[in-house]
Amino acid sequence: MTPSWLTVTRGTASLLVSVPHAGIDLAGIENRLVSPWLGRRDCDWWIDKLYDFAEGLGATVVHTAISRTVIDVNRDPSGASLYPGQTTTGLCPTETFDGDPLYREGEEPGPSEIDERREKYFMPYHAALQAEIDRLRALHGRIVLYDCHSIRSVLPRLFEGTLPVFNLGTNDGKSADPALQAMVGGILAGAGESFVVNGRFKGGWITRHFGQPQGGVHALQMELSNRGYMREPEGKGTPDNWPMPYDAAFAAPIRATLENILKTAIVWAQS
Repeated sequence: MTPSWLTVTRGTASLLVSVPHAGIDLAGIENRLVSPWLGRRDCDWWIDKLYDFAEGLGATVVHTAISRTVIDVNRDPSGASLYPGQTTTGLCPTETFDGDPLYREGEEPGPSEIDERREKYFMPYHAALQAEIDRLRALHGRIVLYDCHSIRSVLPRLFEGTLPVFNLGTNDGKSADPALQAMVGGILAGAGESFVVNGRFKGGWITRHFGQPQGGVHALQMELSNRGYMREPEGKGTPDNWPMPYDAAFAAPIRATLENILKTAIVWAQS
């Protein structure tokens, strides 16, 4: 039985869309946090709305409602860093992207609680991804796994300067065919916005673990700067201005580019 926090919308196209960080459910730990707002600040805000066209393309969509503050399903389940030598947050983060403490003193999760969260939330999400990969691979010779993300444009603790609007990651070319990477890169080059391929964000655990081109699974991670699809305030934001409401008209240009990317991925996989 699928847990209530996990949504799997099945399609038959050669595309699986993963939405791992748009959840805001804090799973009962609100009173242990400095504030619920702080616990949700690093959410990939409105990504589920931005990509809600994917179902209409025949894509399969897997989405968790659980906040990344509870457990980050795009981290190595062992707790090992995916970016050695660079600042990042952990499997069950205890601080925000800015380095602010998430938990009240003494309320941080210990090893046994982290194990429990991994079993309760991480494993079912990844089991769902694997089940859908297996189902779609039975229908298609190859498929594309597209992992959706977003982040604030300026985060000095994580990267220098202002992040490009589009950040495509293929684990330095290991998770997807070079032809697919080049096709998506070409779309980004023509979009009129800043972009980078395999820059600061090369792909998290989902991209690296499931992206197996030799097995017919080609994984792409797209990290969007928030300013590309929402009115992003300067600095860390406050409860009064973060997140800004989703504005479909403001998001329309970047949404059109993303729809082009997903359509291209489907055609490529089925060619």
